[in-house]
Amino acid sequence: MTETVLPQQTRRLPGRRPTLDDVARGSGVSKSTVSRVINGEDKVRAEVVERVREVIDELGYVPNSAARQLVTRRNNAIAVVASQPQNRLFIDPFFDLHLRGIRKELVAHGAQPVLLFLEEPEEYPRVGDFLGGGHVDGALLFSLRADDPLPGMIDRLGLPAVFGGRPLVRDGEPAHDRVYVDADNRGGARTAVRHLVSQGREHVATITGPVDQEASALDRLDGYRDVLPDASPLLVEHSDYTRQGGVDAMTALLDRRPDLDAVFVASDLMASGALQVLRERSRRVPDDVAVVGFDDLAPIAEHTDPPLTTVHQDIEGMGRLMARLLFSHGDDGPADGGATAPGPQSSVVTPTRLVVRQSA
Repeated sequence: MTETVLPQQTRRLPGRRPTLDDVARGSGVSKSTVSRVINGEDKVRAEVVERVREVIDELGYVPNSAARQLVTRRNNAIAVVASQPQNRLFIDPFFDLHLRGIRKELVAHGAQPVLLFLEEPEEYPRVGDFLGGGHVDGALLFSLRADDPLPGMIDRLGLPAVFGGRPLVRDGEPAHDRVYVDADNRGGARTAVRHLVSQGREHVATITGPVDQEASALDRLDGYRDVLPDASPLLVEHSDYTRQGGVDAMTALLDRRPDLDAVFVASDLMASGALQVLRERSRRVPDDVAVVGFDDLAPIAEHTDPPLTTVHQDIEGMGRLMARLLFSHGDDGPADGGATAPGPQSSVVTPTRLVVRQSA
């Protein structure tokens, strides 16, 4: 395939570092062609190589060594980093599905995952040394807390990375420009609460995730409030995405508001705990209290009593998409030339949908 060179006026860009996009525009070629010139590949015509090199010199462009490492695949290994206790990762079906999707996509690209756990603060220097030691070509990070130092470490290392979940931005903080994959948490929560309201439920409670630490939890609470802006604060109970958290939160809600007739629970795992408490309190589901969860984790949602109505998100697919986005860094598409992925450095929010079973 030939590529026509369309010369454009180029100059050094004051105030910021020139990018691969700038070189491509100045040369009149695609970013993938610029990458091939930088990497010394021999499938580019001599006049194109000359023009690209001229523009690189004119702009003062310095290739990002970390991005080049990902494109050239020196290690064929990708770090998968989770800031969670190791035992929770292997118990919670959410993480199992997420890791399964990541692994499938990495293997499809000829790369192997290197799984790193972070449980205690003293482990961060060790992980930082590993990530900066040239052992991996990039990183996929998920289950990070708002105050997690790992994103800052990744930025300083210049390691190509994709994050699982939208970064939580507090009031007054600058917005992050990191690449992430997330579900439409707010829209999914709205759908769940509207479903409960449409059934005539008048006192709809919610059990949230850790809203001070994870954007998904805050988004799901915002979705609840979008539908019920005047809901009593007594109908809101904060928790932590664990089954025991669902038990404790449902107990607190019933003690405080025994008249509640529905509850939107921000995860299936918490919903399974909430259903246990309702059963112990002799509340019939859905007759007395309707319950809707979030995640659609089959091992949980299909086997609760009754089966759980919940919001579906494609957890395995999001894991695959994280890896696909990582391989799109520094090029116009996936490194293997296979199925298309969103453009490089573009975050993605995937759709959600309600799955109606017997709990609501």
